[in-house]
Amino acid sequence: MGLNKKSVDDINVKGKRVLVRCDFNVPLKNGEITDETRIVAALPTIQKLLNDGGKVILCSHLGKVKNGPNEGESLAPVAKRLSEKLGKEVNFVADYNVTGQAATDAVAAMKEGDVVLLQNTRFRGAEETKSGEAFSKELADLCDVYVCDAFGSSHRAHASVAGVTDVVRAKGGECAVGYLMQKEIDFLGNAVENPVRPFVAILGGAKVADKLNVINNLLEKCDTLIIGGGMAFTFLKAQGYEIGKSLVDDEKLDYCKEMMAKAEKLGKKLLLPIDTTIAASFPNPIDAPIDVQVVDADKIPADMEGLDIGTKTCELYADAVKSAKTVVWNGPMGVFENPTLAKGTIAVAKALAETDATTIIGGGDSAAAVNQLGFADKMSHISTGGGASLEFLEGKALPGVVAADDK
Repeated sequence: MGLNKKSVDDINVKGKRVLVRCDFNVPLKNGEITDETRIVAALPTIQKLLNDGGKVILCSHLGKVKNGPNEGESLAPVAKRLSEKLGKEVNFVADYNVTGQAATDAVAAMKEGDVVLLQNTRFRGAEETKSGEAFSKELADLCDVYVCDAFGSSHRAHASVAGVTDVVRAKGGECAVGYLMQKEIDFLGNAVENPVRPFVAILGGAKVADKLNVINNLLEKCDTLIIGGGMAFTFLKAQGYEIGKSLVDDEKLDYCKEMMAKAEKLGKKLLLPIDTTIAASFPNPIDAPIDVQVVDADKIPADMEGLDIGTKTCELYADAVKSAKTVVWNGPMGVFENPTLAKGTIAVAKALAETDATTIIGGGDSAAAVNQLGFADKMSHISTGGGASLEFLEGKALPGVVAADDK
């Protein structure tokens, strides 16, 4: 995987029109932004391009846009917040066509240091299909240089992520990555491709099926692989244990046996829970008080279900992290949204917070858990992409990364 990409520090944008693909997929409630993390994260790249005299054109998707363009998923609130953050007006082009005449006119009127924000790219419909080709060309027509800073979308070969780059290059333009993308490549990419050892990977979450290729790929790369969360019970059942009413992926039992055999053959440590926190049923609502007990992993009663790792497992996993130099963590150890069932996830987060290792949190639920539990500032890097970081950990080439120029 080529990870040595041109960044915004390697290009000259003075007087040029720079199209920046951002990740402004922010949560909205009644038209108000409830979490501005992604806007704040985009500022260093935008500011750098403005300071260098670029004419900065921003684009992003927002939401899933199931039933065509609608005001509820317009980027207008983002333009407003962005103007406040940058201390200058962001000219929002509300055109549902995204790259229509209104956008062309707005870009034509730009001076150095101006900012234009285009409408939600998903309003144009299927960006990844044949119709995306016209959209790629129209986006490229608006700019001289393209910068991708949307890691969370970089696993999708969409017009605004990858398609546009071919057209920009064909007319002599450059394609680079922004600071956010660069950070993801530096941490996630290098952790998998070139880790400082010992390298410990921790995988949790609900289903084995979601992480098949990740388990397979990481077993080849890491020294120790730790399994927690709902997916651990499929491994336990594959060992012949009774797992009661715990979550299980019966179709993946043979796969789990293969992975355990592979770990042994490669001389890698594969750690599974040795005890489990169990309850009579899943909490409803999810954060409701719940009666639990801790039993050995091979002693789960038939009428109970495992909902978190147990006390001895917390110690085992924390211990494995202590001597590590690189740790990658994706997926919680249990139902962390419930205070009683968050102990395993807290124990792992605390172990990561206390180690000197480079600690990388692979987006999604594990990022939410680390933020929610107050450990975010103790981690080396928290990935901004759920699906993208998983595909990176699988060893897949991400279209948004591949599409940038090599140095």
